Amino acid sequence: MPPGLLIASPRLREPNFVRTVVLMCQHDSTGALGLVINRDGPVTIGAVAEQLSLDAPLLPDDPTWWGGPVGSGTGFVIWRGEVSAEEGWNTGAGIAVSPSADRLERLIHDGELFQLALGYAGWGPGQLDEEIAEGSWIYAEVEPEIVLEAPMSERWRVALERLGLQPDLFWSSPADA
Repeated sequence: MPPGLLIASPRLREPNFVRTVVLMCQHDSTGALGLVINRDGPVTIGAVAEQLSLDAPLLPDDPTWWGGPVGSGTGFVIWRGEVSAEEGWNTGAGIAVSPSADRLERLIHDGELFQLALGYAGWGPGQLDEEIAEGSWIYAEVEPEIVLEAPMSERWRVALERLGLQPDLFWSSPADA
């Protein structure tokens, strides 16, 4: 599966992922890694920058995002742009992701629009493929407006509607049903 968005189907009942939208960074034979993009995190971006002792003239007061239940001490910067494979992931439609504190510092200095997710969603080998086949997730291509601009509380609904699905009327079944 190429990088994209995973939208939790209404049938997904796992508490960490009910009504989430996940920006996929990596999905291969070793497993998968993605970032939840529609839940607020526990602290501000400025608090993270201060904790990292970043040289930033103005610390953003924007909230972080809760990226997922794994590695809550790990941060991932999300912005419009490109990144080398050594530094992070290009997820499609001009959206890049990096765990680099140096990248975070540069984005703050440059005044660019970005977000910071703390933690991530992770799946073991084949696990995500099984969940997709069960009907728990719906794949969509990355849309920068959903990732960086849509109101956080509306991203799940907007992502489904962009696929032509009405959240209140939609239900999915396993692929083999």
